[in-house]
Amino acid sequence: MTQLSVNINKVATIRNARGGNVPDVLKFAVDCERFGAQGITVHPRPDERHIRYQDARNIKPLLHTEFNIEGNPIPSFVKLVEEIRPTQVTLVPDAENVLTSNAGWDTIRNFDFLKDIVAEFHRYNIRVSIFIDANPQMIERAALTGTDRVELYTESYASAYHANREQAIAPFVEAAHVAHQASLGLNAGHDLNLDNLQYFHQHIPFLDEVSIGHALISDALYLGIEETIHRYLTCLQ
Repeated sequence: MTQLSVNINKVATIRNARGGNVPDVLKFAVDCERFGAQGITVHPRPDERHIRYQDARNIKPLLHTEFNIEGNPIPSFVKLVEEIRPTQVTLVPDAENVLTSNAGWDTIRNFDFLKDIVAEFHRYNIRVSIFIDANPQMIERAALTGTDRVELYTESYASAYHANREQAIAPFVEAAHVAHQASLGLNAGHDLNLDNLQYFHQHIPFLDEVSIGHALISDALYLGIEETIHRYLTCLQ
């Protein structure tokens, strides 16, 4: 079964808007696990506008499932990951001023950098995933860095889903086969939701994990987090 990792950044965004500790990000992470999520994802950015570096430190010892930390591997991020040693680190090429991740790595142009970073995290026995577009050439090059997995950036699929879902998913099906042939594990994330997730899961082979935050937390405002997680897990059956 494809695993569901819940990105809790938006919970921290709400907390930070008011100050204090409401909602409690740590309790929320534990509750997501308790309600069936197989992993927790955080994406700390340098300005700490949502998840803070200290949140990541505090969450790690509370979890019994996988912990995925994603972000741009700047020195402070690398230091944080090596301190915490999560199950997985997902390398994302996001600039400091972007609202959300909006592109995958150019694994050709950044090959040497990524190869060095992958090797560095492997020294700490951390599984590495590279955030990437559904581009066979970029996936094949990513495999040569030594990374364990790639995470497909699914915004283009989500944007085109209602207009033509068969056309929207086609590049991702090809990408999944390319990744499998290169002996890479396969993750996916960005704008997956209760409308488009089941179709994606049904058509993408070898899918290990999806990481979902914004849509899932938004759904929880209406449905509650327990019911929301159950519905997302149903999409992945």
